[in-house]
Amino acid sequence: MSAAYAFLREQLADYGRRWPDEHGVAADFLALLDDPADPFVRERLEGHLTGGAWLVSADGRRTLLTHHRKLDRWLQLGGHADGDTDMARVALKEAEEESGLPDLSVEGSIFDLDRHWIPERKDVPGHWHYDVRYIVRASGNEDYVVSEESLALAWREIAPMAEDADESLSRMARKWLARSARP
Repeated sequence: MSAAYAFLREQLADYGRRWPDEHGVAADFLALLDDPADPFVRERLEGHLTGGAWLVSADGRRTLLTHHRKLDRWLQLGGHADGDTDMARVALKEAEEESGLPDLSVEGSIFDLDRHWIPERKDVPGHWHYDVRYIVRASGNEDYVVSEESLALAWREIAPMAEDADESLSRMARKWLARSARP
């Protein structure tokens, strides 16, 4: 097992301890790493890893969401690992590419895990994304640039999302608000 696999395994196990209600989700991700097929490449259609960015404004009150072109839904930024085994780096790279924002940084270890179905599209059959999500912080200019992957981008207040968003975004908003409330 490579050092990157071992580090990700450690982060996933730690996530399961920090979020005991999500222990089963962490176990699903660990099982994916135990499978002999490479989980870091999109060609693994049984499911593969993606890196997600909960991109937060410098003041911590807003998150940048994308109106995803292919899925036609508002989501956090992120994308395929494409062979990179450092999921935090994947999340940061995707946030930079999809937002055009400079001076972004990853904070802490895994923030959220989400396994979700991606429907069939053209010649790619439906498959599972195992999204490993990190907090990515904007520290400078917040004037984003819409990439070809998005129909639009928008800064959204986090607090209302805790109750008024899809389950995945609501869960991340609740986690962020709980984290921000700690001394």
